[in-house]
Amino acid sequence: MNRKDLDEESFCCSICLDLLKDPVTIPCGHSYCMKCLQGLWDAEEKVPSCPQCRKTFTPRPVLGKNVMLAALVEQLKKTGLQAAPAGLCYAGPEDVVCDVCTGRKLKAIKSCLSCPASYCEEHLQPHLKAAALKKHKLVEPSKKLQENICSRHDEVMKMFCRTDQKSICYLCSVEEHRGHDTVSAAAERTEKKRELEESQQQIQQRIQDREKEVKLLQREVEAINHSADQTVKDSEKIFTQMIRLLQKRSRDVEQQIRSQQQTEVRRVKGLQEELEQDMAELKRRDAELKQLWLTEDHSHFLLNYPSLPPLSESTPSASIHVRPLTYFEDVTAAVSELRDELQDILREEWTNISLTVSHVDVLLSEPEPEPKSRADFLRYSRQITLDPNTAHRHLLLSEENRKVTAMEEPQSDSDHPDRFTDWFQVLSRESLTGRCYWEVERRGEYVGVAVAYKNISRSGSESGFGLNDKSWSLYCQPDLFSFVHNNIRTSISARVPSRVGVYLDHRAGVLSFYSVSESMTLLHRVQTTFTQTLHAGLIVGYVGDTAELCKVK
Repeated sequence: MNRKDLDEESFCCSICLDLLKDPVTIPCGHSYCMKCLQGLWDAEEKVPSCPQCRKTFTPRPVLGKNVMLAALVEQLKKTGLQAAPAGLCYAGPEDVVCDVCTGRKLKAIKSCLSCPASYCEEHLQPHLKAAALKKHKLVEPSKKLQENICSRHDEVMKMFCRTDQKSICYLCSVEEHRGHDTVSAAAERTEKKRELEESQQQIQQRIQDREKEVKLLQREVEAINHSADQTVKDSEKIFTQMIRLLQKRSRDVEQQIRSQQQTEVRRVKGLQEELEQDMAELKRRDAELKQLWLTEDHSHFLLNYPSLPPLSESTPSASIHVRPLTYFEDVTAAVSELRDELQDILREEWTNISLTVSHVDVLLSEPEPEPKSRADFLRYSRQITLDPNTAHRHLLLSEENRKVTAMEEPQSDSDHPDRFTDWFQVLSRESLTGRCYWEVERRGEYVGVAVAYKNISRSGSESGFGLNDKSWSLYCQPDLFSFVHNNIRTSISARVPSRVGVYLDHRAGVLSFYSVSESMTLLHRVQTTFTQTLHAGLIVGYVGDTAELCKVK
């Protein structure tokens, strides 16, 4: 070993790769810069060890400066020894080392797949200059060059067997892989690179698609937040308006009560004053009569008796009719009745509001499969009642507003803006969202089972269920069984059932009608997009026809 190699090997710290500074020598004999070794040991939580030979020390050695080694390093510095030139880079523990360097090895800058070996810059020069070596395949430094050597023939694996999907050497290709689909490793790499490029393109495309989807979802988040915030504001405004309306009605009732109170008090006090005046007159007359009664002079008595005026005709106390002691309690009862009705309406509408909120769904998921058996359908059953305010005048509601019957005589004389005027039909009180199922028992010559938006027209020839774009109806007649929407009729070739099941999946836009049995026979199915909440509807065409929303469990 020459002097230069000896000096570099002996006087460089293997931690910082520079000349030793304040050198310390540990029990195994290796030397390091004091600062480097202290920093290394302080950073490690395990038992102190030598960075080169890995010998451990317990307890941790006390580091003292090696005075002799320090003096020698200083002396060598004065004679020209410097740290390793900037161009030289010694290999660290994780680096690929040059396979040609002797002594302290430099870091490899290239690996040759043909040799196979790794080279530092100096030892790589033959590969860059010699014509024969220029053909070798150089790659970035790799510790896995032995993976390119055939373990059986100790040859570089320059072939690839597509049959067995493994790298092989030339000898393997003519022996155990004889007859297999083999190509050069370079050709296979080119093919695999092409596949990688295709995969990369697909990945890049998917990345772009995902970026678009992320942006779309971000916009959806913003839209959801905006919509929710706006809905909260609108709801607060509407509830505030309702509260103010109730407060106004409360003030109106109070004002009416106070006004009636004053009127009744004036009437009673007026009658009270009349009675008091009458009573005063009676007392005065009573005093006169008493005085005359006590007169002992017969002449005086007889002289004054005719001058007494006759009593005015008295109003008997029985003619003053006082109502039982209820006064304004009837008003309290009326207000209490209003409160109960409002509570009922709030309970019903709150259920609808809650269902509507819970069914807000931005992300389209795979639709759930439709039920098959009646038991499956009954999981989504809804108890529905009919709204008397929507019923035509000739319709009679019974069975807790679940049954409707067409009557010859009008059943109601009251006007209501929600009442149908041209068709014998009625809507449900409850609105329908989400997944719902109900059954209708029909009797008669002309019965329709329908769903409709609440804003369907209440009058006119096109206000009938199915004759517009706001309703869907299944009509059951003895000689005609059909489905109608937007005035388009679809005939159904099936036996008209006495009980019809209706299945609605509002979110999925599915409306199905079934002949009810344990297996359930599909009569007609609609796939559309519902833009509003729906209401169940019933129509009875002839006097005596009935349709009833069944109680199901």
